[in-house]
Amino acid sequence: MAKATARHILVPSEDDCNTLKKMIEGGEDFADIAKTHSKCPSGKQGGNLGEFGPGQMVKEFDEVVFSGEVGKVLGPVKTQFGYHLIEITSRS
Repeated sequence: MAKATARHILVPSEDDCNTLKKMIEGGEDFADIAKTHSKCPSGKQGGNLGEFGPGQMVKEFDEVVFSGEVGKVLGPVKTQFGYHLIEITSRS
């Protein structure tokens, strides 16, 4: 069965998501941005979600994690919780 590890940043709007993505692409640290801006409790751990398998996250999140490029910041991804930036840290 496939497994992945990822970290994410959850914010309420697509505009917030795009602003944070530009900051990360400009060299700011993903974990620092997550600690400061993420509305998810995982933000305290730099957005780290640990290891999980398909079906453990909401559908939109799952689709990105199990098909997107590892190591790249992906998003905005809209879910019922808000807008996410996702970084897949590993997948096997």
